[in-house]
Parts: sequence; C-alpha cells; structure tokens
Amino acid sequence: MTDPQVALSMLGVFIILVFLGFPIAFTLMALGIMFGYYAYFDAGRMWRSFERLGEDADWLTSVTTWIEGFFNNRIFDLFINQTYTVMSNEVLTAVPLFLFMGYIVERANIVDRLFSTLAVASRNMPGSMGVAALITCALFATATGIVGAVVTLMGLLALPAMLKARYNPSFASGIICAGGTLGILIPPSIMLIVYAAASGVSIVRLYAGAMLPGLVLVGLYLIYVIGRSILQPSVAPRPSEEEVPSVPLPRLLLMLATSFFPLAILIVAVLGSILFGLATPTEAAAIGALGGLVLAAAYRALSFQRLRESVYLTVRTTAMVCWLFVGSYTFSSVFSYLGGEQLISEFVGGLDLTPLQFLLLAQLIIFLLGWPLEWSEIIIIFVPIFLPLLPMFGIDPLFFGILVALNLQTSFLTPPMAMSAYYLKGIAPPSVKLTQIFAGVLPFLFMVFMAMALMYIFPDIVFYLPELFYGG
Repeated sequence: MTDPQVALSMLGVFIILVFLGFPIAFTLMALGIMFGYYAYFDAGRMWRSFERLGEDADWLTSVTTWIEGFFNNRIFDLFINQTYTVMSNEVLTAVPLFLFMGYIVERANIVDRLFSTLAVASRNMPGSMGVAALITCALFATATGIVGAVVTLMGLLALPAMLKARYNPSFASGIICAGGTLGILIPPSIMLIVYAAASGVSIVRLYAGAMLPGLVLVGLYLIYVIGRSILQPSVAPRPSEEEVPSVPLPRLLLMLATSFFPLAILIVAVLGSILFGLATPTEAAAIGALGGLVLAAAYRALSFQRLRESVYLTVRTTAMVCWLFVGSYTFSSVFSYLGGEQLISEFVGGLDLTPLQFLLLAQLIIFLLGWPLEWSEIIIIFVPIFLPLLPMFGIDPLFFGILVALNLQTSFLTPPMAMSAYYLKGIAPPSVKLTQIFAGVLPFLFMVFMAMALMYIFPDIVFYLPELFYGG
C-alpha cells in the first residue's frame, strides 16, 4: 500500500471504531500513535545505539537499549509536542471559564424566575408562553452554551407550565428543543472558541460574525411561534388569569429588574468587552465566571455543594475538549504526513466544483456527521479536513465557521438522532411521546435551513459586524 492509501485506511478504521462506540479522544490518540509509528519508522535511527553495543555488553544493557530504541520513534515526540501545544493554547483558556459561568448560572435559580417574568410580560401576545420559553432558552443558552443543560432545565420548568395552559405537546416540545440549541451559535459560544482554536480564525471576529445570524435564527423562530399561534390558536391558547396573572406595571418592572436584567447585563458585559476590544475573550470569560458567582450569591443559591458540582463539571468537560484536541492534532498530523490531506485536495479539485457547490457538499457532510457525532468531535476532527480546501474555492474561513455553527443546530434537531429530543423526553411527562417531540422540532429544523439559505444569499449577514468593528 502507498502512504496515501494507508492514510485513507487510517480514516476508515477511525470511522468504524467510532460507530462501534470506542471513546473518540483515545481512539484518535491510539490511531495517531499506531499509524504514526509506521509513518515515522526508521530502524537505522531508532536502534543506532543498540547496533553500536559491543559484543561484551551484558544482556540487561542490550535489552534496555533495544527498548529505548523502540520508543525512539518521532511519533512520541510529536505526541508530546501536540499535547503541550494544546495545553498552552491561550484561546482554549476561555473554555473552562465560560463553562464555569454556565454551570454556576444553571444552578442559581435564575431560569425559573426569568421564565415566569417573561410569561407575565408577554401574556397578551399570541403564543405568549411559547415566546417566553423561546426567549428564556435563548438567554440561558447564551449564558451556558450547554445544550443538554438548557433543554433539561427548561423541560422541567416551562414544559409543564405550557402543557397546563393547554399548549399542543408537539408545539411546546419543539420550542424548548430548538431554543436549547441556540447556545452553539450565539456568542459567547464554546463551539466558536473551539473552531477558532482549530482554524486559527480570530475568536473576536467569529463572535462579531455570529451575532446577526444568531439574531436572524431567533427571529425566524419567533415569527414561526407567533404566526402559528395566530393561524392555529388551538396549539397555543391564551393563558387564563390563574395560569399567568396580570400584574401592575411597577411590579412587572421590578420582576424584570430582578430576573431578566441581571442575566442580560452579564451577557452584554461579557460580549461587549470582547467586541469593543476592552478585554480578550479569556479576560471576558473570567468576568463572566465572576459575574455568575455574584448572581448566584445575590439569588442566595451559592452553596459549597453547588460550587463543587460546577467545578467538577467544568473540569470534566474541559478535559474532554483538551484530549480531543490532542488526539485530533496527532491524528491529523500523521494523516497529512502520509499524504491523506493532499489526496483529498486533489480529489475535490478534480470534481471541478463551484464555491457554492463545495459549500453545499461540505455542509451536507457535516449535516450527516451530526447524526452519530457530537459538535465538538465534528469541529475538532472533521472541520480541519475542509479548512485547507477553502483557499482553493476563495471561501473565507470566518464565513465557513458561522455556516458550520448554524448547521450544527440541525444535529440536535434532526430525527431519529435528535439529541435535544432525547434530552427532553428523559424528563417530560409520560404523556408526551417521542414521536410528538420529533414532529415538533421539524418546523424549527426548516427554520435553520432557511437561515442558512439567507446566509448564502446575503453573506453580509456574517461580514457586516466584523467589518464594522474591525475593518476588512
């Protein structure tokens, strides 16, 4: 077999092992070291010291020298260097801080107050509780960026209230599932930090570029919720006074001041400090982590147990991301050294695709990968395969990254592998069937495709704010 064929077999073995359920990070590291040992194998260099031993060398010296030669393969140097590179990456320093902010906010009892306040504030709108749930999901998802946490918590808080208000179970479920995934796209998104580390694109420009697409998607969701509530009132009846009481304006303002504005101010402070150059993403993440602690203390929800849980979950998730990076960097370095990257470039170049056709093909592949894989695995492992092809088609990696972030919304919403649906089903009342949840997410899936189409047609949706803030 030629080296490029070995590289393709390496990729094939990885895909098979993933579908068999092996841990992805350690699979990447194992395959990278195993195939890298073959790629960098040089017997003359590795066992040079062993061959220089004289005939009078004792057996222990001979054995230890031979073993030292066995580990004198350059793949081990590469693995150590890649590990150090990941652990010293300043962009990734923001990941644990943003995660900690999210886990603290999740445990600060903010969301129940926020949903109740927004339900009261929007009670005269069509689909008022759906609108309140969607806005709560968007704010909470923005603060946490953890899809499972948002969908689960909102499923416990908002879904029972919406079902009690006689909302259609499918309609209510779709709102929560779709709203819970928004944290992947809307800054300060953990996914965009990971993409920035993988692609070398400025995280600040990525955050600026993601703002308008995120707002467009939220706007499409709201249009659908309000429009369907007007055209089909039975799916979202107006709440009764008992379900959502009307309150005087002064009391409503007080409720907003104690629930909506604290979280909104925290998010705006974090994003504003990044976008206006007042702080680096890591410094802004530290501000967010401190702000989360202050909010939790203000709501009297800061306990040692909750703090310990937040730290533990932060460390666990951060370790997963870091080891994925180590495995991916090692795997991709060996894959490229064997000629796999060049083979793919030549193959794609031979297809004679237009930039639009390449984008559609790449997004289709990422859409399909979203069924069996998590977003982190797609960004760290597979997106770097596409990145070297972008200059060939004149595609800005910033635009590509925002498209991928938008596309990855679908990985949580596409049956039969819609993870947000399974998160919700795990805590929903038994009367809510999985098929109803699937039916509820499909219209929102169509909204994601519509937002992607708008980005294709009007790319300034992505480029306007980065060019406004930072120039071309």
